[in-house]
Parts: sequence; structure tokens; C-alpha cells
Amino acid sequence: MLSDLNQYYESQAPEIRACFNALRHIILNSNSDITEAWKYKMPFFCYKGKMFCYLWVDKKTHQPYIGFVDGNLIEHELLIQEKRSRMKILFIDPNADLPIILINELLVKAIELKYKKLK
Repeated sequence: MLSDLNQYYESQAPEIRACFNALRHIILNSNSDITEAWKYKMPFFCYKGKMFCYLWVDKKTHQPYIGFVDGNLIEHELLIQEKRSRMKILFIDPNADLPIILINELLVKAIELKYKKLK
């Protein structure tokens, strides 16, 4: 039987599932202190046990995105805050090559924020 986390990924449309699986791999391999968690019925990634990003699909556009916890503290023109107070998101085009360098830069920034908070 699949875990809730794996069921979530498997329930996505094929192009979204492929995109999420690639993002999952990138995120988990970016730092050895990153782990996966199923929180609030969403796939989250934690740095040293603290939530720092998640994967989701926008309800209006049906486009996948990476949400950054405390993203409001990260400055980047491609991050969108909308009405979120604490989070910012990075939309991902599932039909294009992933912006791996950008994703890794944002992950490093998000980890730096968590590291500062953990001190």
C-alpha cells in the first residue's frame, strides 16, 4: 500500500507527476539534512526537522509550483507572494526544462534562512 505522500504524487497528471518527481529528486539531493514529510495533506520538505518548502499545484492555472516557507524573506523577481503572508512560490512549467540552477539557488537561500532561525 502506498503512503499518503506517494499517493499524492501518483494521483497527479502524468506531466505534473514527472515534474514533481524531478523536483523531489533535486530538493532531496540538494542537502543531506533535507527530509520529506506529509503535513497538512501536502508533500513538504524539511531542513533539520523544520518545514522549508513544499510542492503543490495551483488550483486556477493547474501549474505546479514550489512553495517556500518564509519565502517572504527571499528576494527574487520570479518568486510570487500574492495574498500569502509568509510563503512565496515559484511556478514551474512542467513541459519545459526545469530551471535547475535557479531552483538550487532558491533552495540555498531557503536553507540559509532556516539555519539562521535554528541558531
